[in-house]
Amino acid sequence: LSLGEAKNLPTYPGPNKMRDCYCTVNLDQEEVFRTKIVEKSLCPFYGEDFYCEIPRTFRHLSFYIFDRDVFRRDSIIGKVAIQKEDLQKYHNRDTWFQLQHVDADSEVQGKVHLELRLSEVITDTGVICHKLATRVLECQGLPIVNGQCDPYATVTLAGPSRQTKVKKKTNNPHFDEVFYFEVTRPSSYNKKSHFDIEDVDEVDKMEIRVDLWNASNLKFGDEFLGELRLPLKFLRQSSSYEAWYFLQPRDNGNKSLKPDDLGSLRLNVVYTEDHVFSSDYYSPLRDLLLKSADVEPVSASAAHILGEVCREKQEAAIPLVRLFLHYGRIVPFISAIANAEVKRTQDPNTIFRGNSLTSKCIDETMKLAGMHYLQVTLKPIIDEICQVHKPCEIDPVKLKDGENLENNRENLRQYVDRIFTVITKSGVSCPTVMCDIFFSLRESAAKRFQGDLDVRYTAVSSFIFLRFFAPAILSPNLFQLTPHHPDPQTSRTLTLISKTIQTLGSLSKSKSANFKESYMATFYDYFNEQKYADAVKNFLDLISSSGRRDHKSIEQPILLKEGFMIKRAQGRKRFGMKNFKKRWFRLTNHEFTYQKSKGDHPLCSIPIENILAVERLEEESFKMKNMFQVIQPERRVLYIQANNCVEAKDWIDILTKVSQCNKKRLTVYHPSAYLNGHWLCCKATADNTPGCTPCTGGLPANIQLDIDGDRETERIYSLFNLYMPKLEKMQEACGSKSVYDGPEEEEYSTFIIDDPKETYKTLKLIIEGVGTLEQEHAQYKRDKFKKTKYGSQEHPIGDKSFQTYIRQQSEISAHSI
Repeated sequence: LSLGEAKNLPTYPGPNKMRDCYCTVNLDQEEVFRTKIVEKSLCPFYGEDFYCEIPRTFRHLSFYIFDRDVFRRDSIIGKVAIQKEDLQKYHNRDTWFQLQHVDADSEVQGKVHLELRLSEVITDTGVICHKLATRVLECQGLPIVNGQCDPYATVTLAGPSRQTKVKKKTNNPHFDEVFYFEVTRPSSYNKKSHFDIEDVDEVDKMEIRVDLWNASNLKFGDEFLGELRLPLKFLRQSSSYEAWYFLQPRDNGNKSLKPDDLGSLRLNVVYTEDHVFSSDYYSPLRDLLLKSADVEPVSASAAHILGEVCREKQEAAIPLVRLFLHYGRIVPFISAIANAEVKRTQDPNTIFRGNSLTSKCIDETMKLAGMHYLQVTLKPIIDEICQVHKPCEIDPVKLKDGENLENNRENLRQYVDRIFTVITKSGVSCPTVMCDIFFSLRESAAKRFQGDLDVRYTAVSSFIFLRFFAPAILSPNLFQLTPHHPDPQTSRTLTLISKTIQTLGSLSKSKSANFKESYMATFYDYFNEQKYADAVKNFLDLISSSGRRDHKSIEQPILLKEGFMIKRAQGRKRFGMKNFKKRWFRLTNHEFTYQKSKGDHPLCSIPIENILAVERLEEESFKMKNMFQVIQPERRVLYIQANNCVEAKDWIDILTKVSQCNKKRLTVYHPSAYLNGHWLCCKATADNTPGCTPCTGGLPANIQLDIDGDRETERIYSLFNLYMPKLEKMQEACGSKSVYDGPEEEEYSTFIIDDPKETYKTLKLIIEGVGTLEQEHAQYKRDKFKKTKYGSQEHPIGDKSFQTYIRQQSEISAHSI
């Protein structure tokens, strides 16, 4: 997601009129991300990106704009809610959405399981009357309101409502309560609390209503969680009906809401959903892709062809890099495509300056392999710049009152000097995979342009400085160096630093001429000494030399993740209370610790080698969502609650990765807690009983960390399938080139085809492999369509995405008939 900006928000009803606004991202009602607060603005600019794996089903992706209130609860200004099935409409397009009013009656999520039975009863006098039995079995996925969920249900059929018991502290309540209603009565019956309906046809017009509520202790009354209205006429075909239903918003009558007076929000949403088969399905396509580095010429390989047919090179680079990294083939692949690009380059000054497949693949590799390297190198000083707010403006036109130009220049010079020093001294920390790629770039460039002695440096600096360090300094939030986009003053300081570092790293002859602004050229005079150029060359030599080795012996702890979570006391003290407390958790590649707050001395430290398993904890244990457990030696378990489902998944994934190679890792665990003298899952009474459930499969503990090769191959298949017309056009171009050697037709000139015969062969294999996988997907969908029952727990009634799917499948089957 890219959260751009909001505009024309309503003014604050006070003398100031401005607002302090932030935006949240929600899966249904669960908040998974929050932007920084933009103060005193009715058109706040956020400029924040958020990426996540979605670990559960959802119906709406929602964005709420809040106004911060220091003294009361923050107030909601408005929201944008996009239904899951509509996400493709806005895929990868900047779109302005009108903010909608937020009505408590419309904020619903979750589903309810009901059984209805309509029966005929013959009275003593021989008269037939109808009775309805409504059984409320359970609910799932109800929202948590103000930190708690104590739900109950009410059932109504024309008379007074009946109510279930309140279920405390759960958003997946099991009610299993039955309510009986008389639908028609014998004529002699006139008790007012029952219905007055004698005509059986009137039954068709009636509806049963089930409402879900949260029992609140607040004076404002219980909160509405959702409702369901079912007409009784569908029971005419079958006297008994059992199904799951999505809860719906409450009809708010004829309230007219003006949607145009709340402002709007600019968003860009990229949502992908792939069905991934087991590994053997992908063998032909995967093998074809992985041998790309060995194909001569490389432009005839499957991976290069993907880059040619995709609209954006970035689209192809992301899954390709991840796939090659996973199988340890990234260095030969990038070496091959880089070598081909260097051969096509005429001017050494333009080497690797375009948005080619090579550039995008190296960018993506540096992002994946170099994230920890950036954290170690830049994070401490970036944090200081964001916190201290030293004035560094050197443009005389933009100077604020009371600021001194010379002082500002000195502040900026010190920052640039420190960042330049940490970068040029960090060569031994540069990841091996990046160094191997840089060595290959350097060799290709030096061989191609033998008369230019500087090209071996510029080929490497164009990536490490221009595309890695400079962008990370400019936008630290995009490289996970800061949680949010910096404020305007800090952002300006980082821009000036980034420009200077970029120029220092470029090793161009006339440095001052690189700047359009005279004040930057003047400032750069500080750095016109030979020692800076020498430091850059020494650094580039070190990270691109073939004899370089990884210096693991001097490895310092790398911070992998940190943040507040809630933990349950582990019972280390004999008489200590096992209560829940909020703590600051910190994970490095050496240990997992928690402390009272950020920067405090750790209260507990768990060495990585003592993490034997990291698994989810079932909600029934403590009636709390998003919990997981860190299992240690001697069956000691640390129970932790994350803030939301996305964060819980992130912590579980990264803890699993870092502890993956531990020799004593467990193979079984208990999915529930040990409480009141027994394990809740298997009821075993001894606390040292071995686990009752197999541990989830792990991942290799290196750069291949969270890469799933099959999933990346599925993504590549989807891209080939999407761009099939271009693949066919490329086949035509190969045919045209091999029989006609004159000027190229314009429609074929966009493709790089060095060897038409080889390229044609590869294209034929790609189209065959994609066709086979397409048939498998079609068969899978047909089988799923046959097996799936509408109204089941997986596809409750009211599931619009499933209704769309049924419509598509019906059209496909009608077409095939």
